[in-house]
Amino acid sequence: MPRAEVALGDEVELLRLFAQTRDPALKEELIRRLTPLARSLALRYRGSSEQIDDLMQVAFLGLLKALDGFDPERGKSFAAYAAPTILGELRRHFRDRVGALRLPRGLQERAMAVQEAARKLSEELGRSPSPVQIAERLELSEEDVWEALLADDARHTLSLDFPTAREDPESVALVETLGQADSGYEAVETQLAAEGAQLHEHEHLVLEMYFDEGLTQYQIGDRLGVSQMQVSRIVRGALRKLLDAVQGEA
Repeated sequence: MPRAEVALGDEVELLRLFAQTRDPALKEELIRRLTPLARSLALRYRGSSEQIDDLMQVAFLGLLKALDGFDPERGKSFAAYAAPTILGELRRHFRDRVGALRLPRGLQERAMAVQEAARKLSEELGRSPSPVQIAERLELSEEDVWEALLADDARHTLSLDFPTAREDPESVALVETLGQADSGYEAVETQLAAEGAQLHEHEHLVLEMYFDEGLTQYQIGDRLGVSQMQVSRIVRGALRKLLDAVQGEA
């Protein structure tokens, strides 16, 4: 099909013809027409740490995958097929490349869902939503939302080689501003104070699984035969005892 005819063709017909012929000219025209879809999905993450040009490249890759995998005979619109493909590429990009820390897959996906819900609620409310409002929107517990928010913050740390003044690349690096004080004395004092917190045996056990073994509250609950909410209360109570003990010694 000549390029002039391609440009005048119906988009649905172009998709059908491309699925049959894999004509590069058809693909080029479809990419031109469908790039706004990829851009609109990439712009959902414009408030992130990534440059919009980088996000556009990721979304464009998702668009190419969607074009190659789309089957018009299944009766599904291209937009309905392509949007999850493009968003999946964007989420994988954030999950695998942007974060300074690698989180468990479930927590990564929950953090992305929380960020997306917060963005939509901000647009609806005209202000930043509270964790309670995000939890209600996603049908999650407030503890789950807080965990996702904290996890997302932890993923976006600065390199110690980053200049202290953003506008001056020649400024001293962050690593050179760090003190060299020996923390051993403070650690010993904290340990001694914590021993006076009088934690119950189950509190010791839960904290050990949570911090030493790195288990989630859900995993701890499954192991102990209790709910995630009960585990959350135990963790908060035990940490409060430790904090009171350390502050009391101070």
